[in-house]
Amino acid sequence: MSIQEIPTLRLERELADEGAELIVGFDEVGRGSLAGPVMVGAAMIRARDLPSLDVPDGVADSKMLTERRREAIYDELKSWCASWAVGSASNTEIDEWGISHALGVAALRALAEAERKLGLGTDGANGDQTAVRVAGILDGPNDYITKTLDTFDAPDVPAPARITTLVKADRHCATVATAAVIAKVTRDRLMVDLAQAHPEWAPYEWERNKGYGSAVHRAAIAELGPTPLHRVSWKLT
Repeated sequence: MSIQEIPTLRLERELADEGAELIVGFDEVGRGSLAGPVMVGAAMIRARDLPSLDVPDGVADSKMLTERRREAIYDELKSWCASWAVGSASNTEIDEWGISHALGVAALRALAEAERKLGLGTDGANGDQTAVRVAGILDGPNDYITKTLDTFDAPDVPAPARITTLVKADRHCATVATAAVIAKVTRDRLMVDLAQAHPEWAPYEWERNKGYGSAVHRAAIAELGPTPLHRVSWKLT
């Protein structure tokens, strides 16, 4: 796949043609991290806006963008969406539930927040909100969102989304690529902030590795043990 490939709105338009009024792209960040939360970004657009909506300049799979480039387009991508949110599940929730269920809860938290920003779920707003047709595009092969809906730990979602999964959706779909960048920047900033707020955790170098298993990070765990933000159910060293 070429690094110059630009995501499109083709799948988003197909879902709108099938009757979706809101289309939301989802992507995760932090699945493989040893410390900190897992996060899922949600980037939502209105079907009625699609005829005049262009793909934002510079948007691409977040893994193909430099940190500086992600930071540079972060605010523009948030403004491009009709609504957006980033949901998270903590390291303790990951330890308790497992990563798949934690991702589902994080995604539903993001969806609920993005919908409420549009007024869904607000008393007296938007009429019968269960009738609002929402389509979701989830990066990857596994629909952990639908599996988590209506489980004990799941948040209330004003209008559940009908999920379409697509491998490498972050390369092909503009909403998913947008969600990926927003989630990545949000989580990276959090891990840097945590590192700066806890100088006692400096040996783990979260400001560099963002909680992932670098050699320095693993060596610090082996020497000093885990912090309260490590996923202790995981193999850390």
